[in-house]
Amino acid sequence: MTKPVPADVISNLKSVLGEGGWSQDPDRLAPKLVEWRDRWRGTTPLLALPRTTAEVSAVVGICAAHGVAITPQGGNTGLVGGQIPQGEILLSLERMRAVRDRDLFDDVIVVEAGATLAFVHDEAQSVGRRFPLSVASEGSATIGGLISTNAGGTAVLRYGTMRDQVLGIEAVLPNGAIWNGLKRLRKDNTGYDLKQLLIGAEGTLGVITAASLKLYPVLPSKAVAIVGLKSPHDAIALLARAKVETGGALEAFELISRRGMGFVIKNIPDQREPLAEHHPWYVLIETASGEPGAAEAAMERLLARALEDDLIQDAAVAQTEGQAKAFWALREHQSGAQKSEGAAWKHDVSVPVSRIADFIAEASAAVDEVEPGARIVAFGHVGDGNVHYDVLAAEGVSFEAHSDLRDAGSRRVHDIVASMNGSISAEHGLGTMKSAEALLYKSPVEVEALRAIRAALDPGRIMNPRVLF
Repeated sequence: MTKPVPADVISNLKSVLGEGGWSQDPDRLAPKLVEWRDRWRGTTPLLALPRTTAEVSAVVGICAAHGVAITPQGGNTGLVGGQIPQGEILLSLERMRAVRDRDLFDDVIVVEAGATLAFVHDEAQSVGRRFPLSVASEGSATIGGLISTNAGGTAVLRYGTMRDQVLGIEAVLPNGAIWNGLKRLRKDNTGYDLKQLLIGAEGTLGVITAASLKLYPVLPSKAVAIVGLKSPHDAIALLARAKVETGGALEAFELISRRGMGFVIKNIPDQREPLAEHHPWYVLIETASGEPGAAEAAMERLLARALEDDLIQDAAVAQTEGQAKAFWALREHQSGAQKSEGAAWKHDVSVPVSRIADFIAEASAAVDEVEPGARIVAFGHVGDGNVHYDVLAAEGVSFEAHSDLRDAGSRRVHDIVASMNGSISAEHGLGTMKSAEALLYKSPVEVEALRAIRAALDPGRIMNPRVLF
């Protein structure tokens, strides 16, 4: 727990934020103090709600002068606890949602950090463009949070992570200074790139207040399919073939286990089996092209040849936009469908694409040694090596007993990831959940360098103090 915030600091913050710019109302604070899985709950003496970058600067400056810690929070969709305060000032940019500029020659939109991803999608579409980042929580996840955690989502295979979508950033540094880095350059080779330090820093090096984001053409040709197959090894072989046979049109390639599919059908209303028979594994594939009909033709070729070669067992191609959304819902509800199944150990890991099938097999064998009969749900972005590897309690095992085994089981899983030169956090960041554990897998040289950077920018360690190194 962070040390108590002096009353005069609270008073000063209220003064600079003005009416409507802060809250201590328990009902207003309550949804911001709990993580959606109910794993982390927090406290705060004050919710700061600035309207401008200048007000953010004033808040951070006051806190820096008094050594008061701050926890920035975006849409509170994080899964590793980094957004939940434990006595710090809680800083939300939910009132900073404006579009500052759009430029179709530069293919850029400049938007404030409190804007949701869904809002940016709509704004891009309104000018005939597309912002390709896609996550299930797009209606609540904010641009600031997505940048701070370097979110990935389902289109990383073609477009890369959030890091690849950001041209410039405006941020308030830990001393309260405003850095106006809202460039829109595609090339800038003038030394250290401060924006890249801030991306993925989980609020530890400053508060992102606005960003210049890349826009892309809308691709009129799109095809979405679900296929059933025997194993993750077949999925990897299909991915390699899809990259070649679609001629660069591959947008997404998502792996789903039969158990995960079954949970969605069972626990999420209005969901249907996508294929006539059950299969051990499924892959959701999306192709897109600027040439009318090209994505559909590429999908048909890919699936026909894969069926001939016994690489897949069955396939269904969406015939309408509604069917495409229904297929995607089966993937997007993978996490939500587990909530009613009891306690789970969550792993958000990445390994080389070529090792995904090996990882699933080795991790499942290791978990079974820790808790025999534990129910594994593996799914994720096969195209970029990101596997969400979730372990639910075995039938008859209590919440408490399963939770008691979490640390030992997760350590086994993460050791396997490390042995494959992977990462124990591929998408959600480290937060409070994994910051200490990450030290087990990073070299002393790397940790020393990371700590030096943080100490240089935030010597008082007031920015999200319990997160990272």
